[in-house]
Amino acid sequence: MLHEPSVSSGPDHASGYKTRVGMYMFIVYALVYAGFVIINLCSPLLMEKIILFGMNVATVYGFGLIVFALILALIYNNMCAKEEDKYNNPMNQKGGQ
Repeated sequence: MLHEPSVSSGPDHASGYKTRVGMYMFIVYALVYAGFVIINLCSPLLMEKIILFGMNVATVYGFGLIVFALILALIYNNMCAKEEDKYNNPMNQKGGQ
């Protein structure tokens, strides 16, 4: 039994767009994460403060980082799928009118 790709893929014309979007989202996430690290460095006692349903800042911020990463992933996937559709739709290609 051979294990081959189910479909052949050609060049990815949207790769530049996907790279830019990914880098911007990485920078945004890194800044939010840096906020978490800065709070831990500068004011570690603040992380103990109870803020939501009996959970402290560290727990809420930590779960928030996870949820934020998932939301960014969904947004990235949606944006990239739309950009790929532009290139894969025959009506959008040169001479396809």
